[in-house]
Amino acid sequence: MDSNLRDIFNAGYSEALYRRVCTLMEQRLDEPSYGFRIAEMPFIVPDDLRQRLATAAREILAIIRKPGVVAAGVAAVPERYRVPGLSVDQEPHFVAIDFAIARERDGSLGPRLIELQGFPSLYGMQLIQGEIWGEALASIPGMPKHWTPLFSGLTRDAYVELLRRTVVAGAPVDEVVLLDLHPEEQKTRPDFHATRRLLGVRSVDAATLVKDGRRLLAPGDNGMTPIRRIYNRIVFDELERKGVRLPFDWRDELDVTWVCHPDWYWIWSKHTLPHIDHPCAPRTRYLSDVESTPRDCSRFILKPLFSFAGTGVNPDVTSEAIDAVPRAERSQWILQEKVDYAPALLAPDGTGVKAEIRMMFLKPEDAADYTLAINLVRLSRGKIHGVDHNKGLDWVGSSVGVWPDTA
Repeated sequence: MDSNLRDIFNAGYSEALYRRVCTLMEQRLDEPSYGFRIAEMPFIVPDDLRQRLATAAREILAIIRKPGVVAAGVAAVPERYRVPGLSVDQEPHFVAIDFAIARERDGSLGPRLIELQGFPSLYGMQLIQGEIWGEALASIPGMPKHWTPLFSGLTRDAYVELLRRTVVAGAPVDEVVLLDLHPEEQKTRPDFHATRRLLGVRSVDAATLVKDGRRLLAPGDNGMTPIRRIYNRIVFDELERKGVRLPFDWRDELDVTWVCHPDWYWIWSKHTLPHIDHPCAPRTRYLSDVESTPRDCSRFILKPLFSFAGTGVNPDVTSEAIDAVPRAERSQWILQEKVDYAPALLAPDGTGVKAEIRMMFLKPEDAADYTLAINLVRLSRGKIHGVDHNKGLDWVGSSVGVWPDTA
């Protein structure tokens, strides 16, 4: 965190400030009961770190767009999830690249790649969380009065319009749905509420769809309505874990536009990490390519290729843990060099907090290239990030990176 602004924040912090932030989140997201914790502070990102993050994110995006990397990802898509209409020339509308904040050799802070995904993230909620923290910071004496969580010089209006072009495009809004499994039971439901507030797009339970030939119909205010665009938020490992049967087969030919095409969930994912050679990327290998167990397993973290919110991640790797993975399943796991997160965010009580920041890109169908748009931050004091790994701790949870808006 910017040291000067951090000191002002810490001096001005109070429980009342935090309660106000939580209350405003509940009011503006129509969400009285969160499935996750809101952290007590934002990540005030210094200019130099913000530039390093943006540069690293754009460079890694350039690497994963290479035809060979994309082809390897396409080959990894399970047969039962090969959705018609995939075109590698039509890249996903959303890309999220996650970085740990680590200490460089010279003592400065820099990014370390953790994960990435060609899948939507909390594009609605993070705008609102950024605005609320901006208001809270502006209320502290000595703090700048205007703040932003947005990259690429975007204003609020420009960001909302970019998001609208991405999700809705030119379709009637009642023919666009945000699709998930039991949306009101998802921890991400505050983002669904934000999406409806910002774009007018409603969330729909995938189990309530009706298939009519090549059409999908969803319940709406005027009965069952044909769907033209699906803002897809279904996480496939949850689908597998719960054994949910949908009213359609992913391989069906359907008259819908996927936003984004579901196969990118597999193509740009942890499966991509072993293909990335970059100074910010820790060495990552498929477990099937590891010929001998490392002498010091504590330097690594073991991850399943396709999981969500830290499910199945083993941060305490031992030779026994590696040996326990059946040979036939090792191509579905990666062994990644462990990243040493810097506890560089000092809370008002002196606690050192670790940060992970998601750099979130948007690319509407009418755009020539990606726009780095907004961010998401997770603060942690646990061994790994994620809601389920920081229970019972304070100064952790959902947050956002912000900085003074000088525009």
